[in-house]
Amino acid sequence: MQARMLNNGMRMVIIRGALAAACLLGLYGQVMAEETATKATTTTEGKTSAISTKATTSTTGNKSTKSTTGNKSIKSTTATKSRPSVVVATVRTRDVSRRQIYVGRVQAVNTVQLTARVEGFLEQRNFTEGGYVKKEQKLFLIEQASYKAAVEQSEADLEGNQAQLKNDQIEYERNKKLAETNDVTQATLDSSVATLGTGKANVKKSEAALATSKLNLSYTEVRSPIDGRVSAANIDVGNLVGPSTGTLATVVSMDPIYVVFYVAEKDLIEARKAGLVKGTKVALTPYLQLSDGSMYAQPGKLDYLGIQVEQTTDTIEVRAVFPNSEHILIPGQFVNVTVKTDKKKTALVVPQVALQQDQSGYYVLVVDKNDTVKKRTVKLGQQVDSDWVVTEGLTEGERVIVGGIQKVTPGLVVNAVDQKA
Repeated sequence: MQARMLNNGMRMVIIRGALAAACLLGLYGQVMAEETATKATTTTEGKTSAISTKATTSTTGNKSTKSTTGNKSIKSTTATKSRPSVVVATVRTRDVSRRQIYVGRVQAVNTVQLTARVEGFLEQRNFTEGGYVKKEQKLFLIEQASYKAAVEQSEADLEGNQAQLKNDQIEYERNKKLAETNDVTQATLDSSVATLGTGKANVKKSEAALATSKLNLSYTEVRSPIDGRVSAANIDVGNLVGPSTGTLATVVSMDPIYVVFYVAEKDLIEARKAGLVKGTKVALTPYLQLSDGSMYAQPGKLDYLGIQVEQTTDTIEVRAVFPNSEHILIPGQFVNVTVKTDKKKTALVVPQVALQQDQSGYYVLVVDKNDTVKKRTVKLGQQVDSDWVVTEGLTEGERVIVGGIQKVTPGLVVNAVDQKA
């Protein structure tokens, strides 16, 4: 039993020794492999280094110069990219003639409300609603039968009275001759004179009645008194109309056309002091801007200044007349009226966004020819749209910063980008 246990112990020792030997052999193999790889890497690096050194030695001086230039270019590009970018606008001259902008309303020169002057049923409407009509064009027709009959009756009455007057004239001539020989009494002659006078009066009365009848007949045709556009009809055909019915339709003239606006009292006083308004003569020209922002092609002419100030608004009514052959302007339309002086005046201007202000006043940031930012104090004149007139501090062609101002300070070199038109 003891011998068996001893044999088993020996086996365990042998097995453990074999395992230890195997581990040692594995570690040795790993170490040798790493050394072999290291040697190979060293050999390769040595060859590569030798080749690189040889190639470097054989490089000419010109190639070295090119490499140096390339480095400078890279440095320059890097420096440019590091500059802050700003948007600049060029100082320029523009028309700065005195101008004021007001809100105006378009009005027709003539507005006619068509009404029935005689009573009767409406028989015809002879126009397209909203269309253009000509002067004396027949627009409505009222039934005429009764008015034609009245004309015929008046003509008959006139003819009867004219015949009676002719008879009275003959009777008077006869009695006059007989009275000369005392064949008739004076009373008879006087009666003939009175009868003749009555006959003449009756003829005139009949003529007047006939004229009235013809006039009433003409009123059955409602005609346009002007050229222009006609509104929709307010009364349909078949209805009874008359003087109390109201407006049948409205016609407005289109060319020329008025624009009425109101000017502040102080603006008018300034214009008078400047010699732009003398009595009824005005050296100002009005221009129109339409609701879509476009400018009306033709300037107008001021033709009326109000005679008194509106007490509720302290403004004065002003009226301008504009040609309107293409009928672009429509009565009731709102427009912006820009009033300018007839004499043109130019000055240097800068955009409003370029202006800054500190305790010393207004200034701008200028970018010089070297792209360096400089502070420039300026003196301003009047505002013209989104620009300001510069009276001192700038010259035409200089560049002022209008975008990215918060990123720069005077003395800084920047990358200037021109403002898009």
